[in-house]
Parts: sequence; C-alpha cells; structure tokens
Amino acid sequence: MSVVTKSIVNADAEARYLSPGELDRIKGFVTGGARRLRIAQTLTENRERIVKQAGDQLFQKRPDVVSPGGNAYGEEMTATCLRDLDYYLRLVTYGVVSGDVTPIEEIGIVGLKEMYNSLGTPIPAVAEGVRAMKAVAGSLLSGEDSAEAGAYFDFVIGAMQ
Repeated sequence: MSVVTKSIVNADAEARYLSPGELDRIKGFVTGGARRLRIAQTLTENRERIVKQAGDQLFQKRPDVVSPGGNAYGEEMTATCLRDLDYYLRLVTYGVVSGDVTPIEEIGIVGLKEMYNSLGTPIPAVAEGVRAMKAVAGSLLSGEDSAEAGAYFDFVIGAMQ
C-alpha cells in the first residue's frame, strides 16, 4: 500500500483530514515518483540481461542446482528457474514503483516457502539468485538508485530466509 493510500485510509478511519506530517510524506512520495519510475524502467528494459547474468552466477556458485538430480537440471528446468528469477525481478519493480513492499508481499511472497518446500526446491539457491540479480541490477543504476532498488531485493531475500 503506497504512502498515499495508507495516509488516506488512516485519516478516514479516524474521520479527520490528513495531518501536516502525512501531507509531507505524500509530497516526498510524489516528488520521488520520477526517480522510482526511472529505476523501474531501467530494471524492466534490462530484465533479460539481469536474469541471464544472475542465472549464470547462480549456476556457477551452485553447480548442484544444474547437475543431475538438481532442481534446475536440464533445459526445461533451467528455464523454469530463470522464469522464477524474472518473476522476482518483476515484483521488485512493483515495489519500486509503489514505494512500498506491500505489492511484493501480497502478490508473491505469501506461501513462498511452503511452495518451494513442497516442490523440493532449495530456497537458499533461489535467494542466491535474487542476490545475484540485485548485484547485476545495482551495476546498471546509480548509487542512490541502486540503494533504493536494493531494499526491495533485500525484502524478497529476507522472505526466503
């Protein structure tokens, strides 16, 4: 839920106008909108590169994942692994745009551990892939933009711990 929505919901629940502090937070959110959109656009435009390089790094670090018996063994399963990384990158862009982790949480994190455990997917390997995406994405962004996006990658990684 964005700062705008949260502020309105809270004020309405108390039947009051928005406070000066809430208005300042909304102003900051609106002012930072162009920056958040720029970050999301960079991630979106470079998604194939980010996912491929992160996948390559993951498979180098965790050869067990792509070895016989590993969850990403074979062309089809490797493609499935990369598809999952792409999914988490998309969730990160939703968080960046909204300036909040709620879309990530509500769309893609609820039930994550249970799903991967039921599939026998090693969650630490998935988290390692998301860490690799964070590093690749960070190399495409300025320091401040990288830190902003990094917080959303960290949220996804934290949900896997």
